[in-house]
Amino acid sequence: MNTESRRDFLKKTGAVATGIALGGTSISAKSYRRIIGANERLNLAVIGCYRRAGAFRGSFGELKDHLNIAYVCDVVKERRDAYAASLKEAVGYVPPAVNDFREVLADEKVDAVFQLTPDHWHGPGSYMAMKAGKHVYVEKPLSHNPHEGDLFLKFRDRYDRLVMMGTQQRSQLSARKVIKEIHDGLIGKVYHVVAHYANQRGSIGNGTVVPVPGGFDWDLFQGPAPREVFRDIYFDYNWHWFWPWGTGETGNNATHEFDVARWVLQVEHPEGVFCNAGKYHFVDDDWTMYDTMDVTFTYPGGKSIRWDGKSRTNYHTYGSDRGNVVFGSEGTVTITRNGFKQFDLKGKLVREENEPSRSVTTAAGGEGDITTSHIFNFLQAVRGKEKPNVSLEESVKSTHLVHLANIAYRAGASLQCDPVTGHILDREVMERYWSREYEQGWEPEI
Repeated sequence: MNTESRRDFLKKTGAVATGIALGGTSISAKSYRRIIGANERLNLAVIGCYRRAGAFRGSFGELKDHLNIAYVCDVVKERRDAYAASLKEAVGYVPPAVNDFREVLADEKVDAVFQLTPDHWHGPGSYMAMKAGKHVYVEKPLSHNPHEGDLFLKFRDRYDRLVMMGTQQRSQLSARKVIKEIHDGLIGKVYHVVAHYANQRGSIGNGTVVPVPGGFDWDLFQGPAPREVFRDIYFDYNWHWFWPWGTGETGNNATHEFDVARWVLQVEHPEGVFCNAGKYHFVDDDWTMYDTMDVTFTYPGGKSIRWDGKSRTNYHTYGSDRGNVVFGSEGTVTITRNGFKQFDLKGKLVREENEPSRSVTTAAGGEGDITTSHIFNFLQAVRGKEKPNVSLEESVKSTHLVHLANIAYRAGASLQCDPVTGHILDREVMERYWSREYEQGWEPEI
């Protein structure tokens, strides 16, 4: 069993010194301006106060000696006020609660923002934060479309800010351990990973155009997305299943599993994308996307990733509600947020290790101790005391699989891609789906 506890892991810090590595590269003299004092509390703003923010509450409490919540921000007044009040027990005070995140960005005392907003805000909101001099912890998926992934790298390079995506398994002790062992030959040559997720989401019904509820800034919620009339089914969670704001279950959950799969296989961009997806449950409701997707990504050298995503049927095909099954020439390993199992070629379990503390999986928010570890790594990276456990480059590539799967579904075609750039070779499909239409005045500008 792994005897290193999460608390021990959190205590590990690197010394601040000239040339310390950050995100895989050494810190240059230019980059020192982004490092906060090594022992200072970082002033943070939480932008978006719904499920994921609720999952962070306990982590903020555990890390309260390292941070100060300077603001919470949400377009729903009742929600932001309730979240601010709930932090009293966790951190010992009630931070200011504001509607417009631009007020937060204007405050020079804010060091970093936690971008916990709907998907369509992840890119534009993060770009604006970087322009305002803030470091960014952004929830998955990193972006709403491939173009925004490209822009993340450009904004990061231009404004010299640290950006880290909330793929918390990068900070999971058992995952880090077994993936290193896999890279060292634990199960021979690794060639295929099945990434999977199953849930039992119900019908969202049929929406009706209604007045915008009081205390809800619908215009600011839409932000960079083209304007829509308000319907009563859009909130609080169902925006995920509408293209103006969401990226489907693939963006909602596959991002995590894709990131682990790529990490294991050590691959860059795929050369082929083959998708079979559709809506098979509650077919008369207003859910506009697939609820079931089976997609395969092929890579140079014969490696492949398969995504088996089921939003509305909770049968655990692989023995758990989510995770990765890693196939090698000498055995198989399953990796979940709660640990890993190793099997020989006969399918016999030969080894099992659990994460020191359990993690919530499909439950609302996805809270758990690996989230605390991931947040702490971000704080330490901002201080210059640790390398980020995941680089922005890796996050762009993992999120790109989300977009390629969605594009293959929407285009109704298999895709051939450039394995170096990730670009779609079909020019017509590339031009139609690579970016999005932005509301006038909200187009990202460097």
